[in-house]
This record gives sequence, structure tokens and C-alpha cells, in this order.
Amino acid sequence: MENVHILTQRVSGRGDFLPFSAEHTPNHETTATHELVAELQTSLVIEDVLAIYAKFTKKLLNFTGLQFQSTLGNAQTSESDTNSTPYIFDLAIGREHLGQLIYFSKYPLGKAIESKLRALHSALVYPLRNAMMYSRVLKLATKDSLTGLNNRSQFNDILSQKLENCRRYQRPFSLMLLDLDNFKQVNDQFGHKIGDDTLKEFATVLNSSIRATDTVFRFGGDEFAILIEDPEFTTNKVISERIMQFVKHSSLMSKYSVTVSIGYTLATSKDCDIELFSRADKGLYKAKASGRNCAKAY
Repeated sequence: MENVHILTQRVSGRGDFLPFSAEHTPNHETTATHELVAELQTSLVIEDVLAIYAKFTKKLLNFTGLQFQSTLGNAQTSESDTNSTPYIFDLAIGREHLGQLIYFSKYPLGKAIESKLRALHSALVYPLRNAMMYSRVLKLATKDSLTGLNNRSQFNDILSQKLENCRRYQRPFSLMLLDLDNFKQVNDQFGHKIGDDTLKEFATVLNSSIRATDTVFRFGGDEFAILIEDPEFTTNKVISERIMQFVKHSSLMSKYSVTVSIGYTLATSKDCDIELFSRADKGLYKAKASGRNCAKAY
């Protein structure tokens, strides 16, 4: 690994720093870099890896923000100010492109600092790739591959947590079950490509209809669920009406006459997962029996 100087003083106007005295810099920088490598390997969370790296790198450059952009999305350090000038570096291991690391700085990056940052990237790329691989594995385990929504396994885990919080801390919530009307006919008559497009469109509808505190799930087929962080029937009614309006105004779903039936119920401190799900399912059955394209409470 190329030697990295630990720098302490910025030269005004250049964005460079002056190094420690030459007699102790090599030993200090080698030890510090080894410490960085060891610390970077303590987490498999991308944001944590960036935070560790940023803490170390601020000794070189007083940047206002650090961001990493990849196929997994954008990750950045907490309290990042991205209004400063961005300085973009491509991160790669061999021919494998990981993404772009972006420093936001009020000061220009001199050639010396840029060279030192590139050297530090060699310490960052492997822990960062490990964190990216871990993130992908988690996504496969908890996300529906077609819609990107949470899957049934994730639903079971989150529902258990919410029921426990409801019992211990009196934090009631609601469960909403949703089923697409006429979806089987779409698959049968127009093929699975149109069916998949319809499911993805409905996932977009659901994400647009909920609040930040609510969570959407796809169980499989055309079955969906929402855990709503609110114990009021009124909130459920507002969300369900919003969903039905979005479906009604979707050109894709209207084209194939797809609507949605919804059932919902409120959790109590005495509920178990089976009882709660059964009540929401009965609400969904009521909606289907009432002619579909409606929402019913139970």
C-alpha cells in the first residue's frame, strides 16, 4: 500500500495540508492506516463504513459531506452538507466498479490531497464491497424481487415486534390487507409481462399512499399488506380511499379494469398475530362480498 501522510494544516487557498515532521511521519502514517483498515472491517453497514472512513479522512480534508453512490442507491454520512463543491472519485476493485465516492468541500482539492485520497481509497474499497454484498444479501432475504416491497418474512418479523410493543408500551397500530380485483384475468388474457407491470404499478401506488411511519409488504401474487402506525379507523379509511383513488387514476390499471379490495383492523394489547390477521382477512372478505373495489373494517 502506498504511504499515506497524516496531515494537520491546510495551506490557505490550495486545499492542501502540511505534514508532520519527516522523522516520525512514516511510522505514524503506517500505524494510522493499519488502524483505519482494522476499524473499517468492524461493520457491514455501508453508512457505518463511510462514517469510520470520514472520521479518519477529515484529518486530510475538512470536507462538509461524504456521499457514496452505487447501484444500491445513495449513502452518506450523517449531517452531510452537500451544498459545497463536489469532488467525484470512481471506486473499483480491478474491473469491478463499486460506485462513486463524492467529497463535498468548500476548499479546492490540490493535487497532493487528491493523490493521498486515492491512496486511502485502497483501504476503503474492500470493506465497502463487503458491506455492499451484505446489503444485497439482506435485500434478497427481506425484499420482494419484483416490486421491491418488503416480503412475507419481513412482515412476520415486524408484526411480532409491533405486537410486543403494543403489549408492553401500549402502542396500538393497524393491519390492512389488500387484494387486486380482476388480476387473474389480466395474467390469463394479456400474459405475465402485463401482470408484472400491474403489480409494480400497484407497489408504486401503495408507496405513494402511505406515510413515512407505515410499512408496505407483498406476500406473493396479488396479495399485499400495510402495517399502519395509527390506532384510528379514520386513518385507515383515509389511506384506503387514497389507494383506491390512485388505482382509479392509474392509466395502466384502468386499462385492464384492475381495482383493489381492502380489509383492515386495529390491533389490541391482547392480540396474537393469528387473531389480528384473521380479523383483517375477514374485513377483506367483506369487501370482496360487497362487490369489490371498496374497503371494510372488522
